[in-house]
Amino acid sequence: MGHPGAQTAMNRRRICVVTGTRADYGILYWLMREMRTDPRFNLQILATGAHLSPEFGLTYKAIEADGFVIDRKIEVLLSSDTPVGTSKGVGLGVIGFADALADLNPDIVVVLGDRYEIFAAAQAAFFAGIAVAHISGGEVTEGALDDAVRHAITKMSRYHFVAAEVYRRRVIQLGEPPGTVFNVGDPGLDNIARLELLGRDELAESLDFDLSTPFFLTTYHPVTAGVCDPVAGMQALLNALDSFPAHKVLFTKPNADAGGRALAGMMDEYAAKRGDRVKTFTSLGQLRYLSAMRHCAAVVGNSSSGIVEAPAMGKPTVNVGSRQQGRLKATSIVDADETSGSIVAALSKAISDAFGTFAAKTDSLYGNCDASRNICEILASVDHGRRYAKRFHDLHD
Repeated sequence: MGHPGAQTAMNRRRICVVTGTRADYGILYWLMREMRTDPRFNLQILATGAHLSPEFGLTYKAIEADGFVIDRKIEVLLSSDTPVGTSKGVGLGVIGFADALADLNPDIVVVLGDRYEIFAAAQAAFFAGIAVAHISGGEVTEGALDDAVRHAITKMSRYHFVAAEVYRRRVIQLGEPPGTVFNVGDPGLDNIARLELLGRDELAESLDFDLSTPFFLTTYHPVTAGVCDPVAGMQALLNALDSFPAHKVLFTKPNADAGGRALAGMMDEYAAKRGDRVKTFTSLGQLRYLSAMRHCAAVVGNSSSGIVEAPAMGKPTVNVGSRQQGRLKATSIVDADETSGSIVAALSKAISDAFGTFAAKTDSLYGNCDASRNICEILASVDHGRRYAKRFHDLHD
């Protein structure tokens, strides 16, 4: 690549990217690829969280299979499935990230989103005086504890890459200087423009799952700050899916939040009793997941992919419960309460011919599939000096 002022290996800007789950890696993938081949950067990678867990598929292997070198693996997961385990995981993460960052000495640490292991990484970088660049700040998810975590990461970050103008305004409202907040769009959309997705037959062969009939792509995570019991919400969803016996169900299991193991077990039990109509996967990977999204009848559950990627692909979403409450929502999204009747009504609407035609024409609210390149250009030019006095930006009437 012929960038003006390309730097030698000795003085390339050291950018350390932190990834903790299959989901954030899928969003960060193209940014990491851009940096790996850009002579202005020396890419460092820290893998943590669910990536290192056999229970969640040891997805760090997918990172290595994509040709990336993982510089450090930071263990944070305990075998518990409780809020106490989550809190202790944050503590383990801060210790592990502190050691890794001291060894790698990056100029900038890039973090995405709002998970607890990302919170730990941001803390360690902040106290080390390393500039933190935060992707996807300013968003609101009222049904998850992640909401407060996201805003806390914003306050520890020097640079902010947001997905929409309303999110940019919110980060500024949190006191961040406007010149440090960049509306670049959501990097998760880069996959839609740049991945060569699988055809229906290719996908069916890869999954060993017959997709010749319509199917739902379904993910349901624990609602960590809602009033609904996650198990009750999961049962309502399963009951609703039984009302559509002509549709197959492709489940991806929950992330490593408290309560996730119980929901994963319910999915497995549901699949075991329904023969070849239902199949569960710990992780599909980005290529198979987005390919499934392209061919499904609807995206169902409470994953952010139903809010960000599905509308960009012209697919209907049935968004269940409060987990994504507060996010920008396209008109192709049908909200449902965590009751079987509400979910059945939403699914019936989503799979109707009229709504399918309507959803196919939906405009994305999260940018134009070029966020990764925009982020690279900004990271190549911003200040990363350790001597930095962060000032609170007051809003004036």
